[in-house]
Amino acid sequence: MTKFRPLHDRVVVRRLKSEEKTAGGIIIPETAKEKPMEGEVISVGAGARNEQGQIVALDVKAGDRVLFGKWSGTEVTIDGEELLIMKESDIMGVVA
Repeated sequence: MTKFRPLHDRVVVRRLKSEEKTAGGIIIPETAKEKPMEGEVISVGAGARNEQGQIVALDVKAGDRVLFGKWSGTEVTIDGEELLIMKESDIMGVVA
């Protein structure tokens, strides 16, 4: 992958693939699938600055599985891979 480092409080997330079958075994066509709202953090910025000018580190790190809002982030393609760039505040939580 090309070296890409997000700035400030932004993170790069790779969407996790959704299931192609329902629990009952029905195959879901590509056009009917919703994009998953779960992903893996690929890279994080250094953090945002507070009012005193100090950098506040992010709570997420590369490798974390996270949940985010349906319309969160900006889709980008880096080295042929679809990724999302979003602010840390768009992430709802880390999946343990």
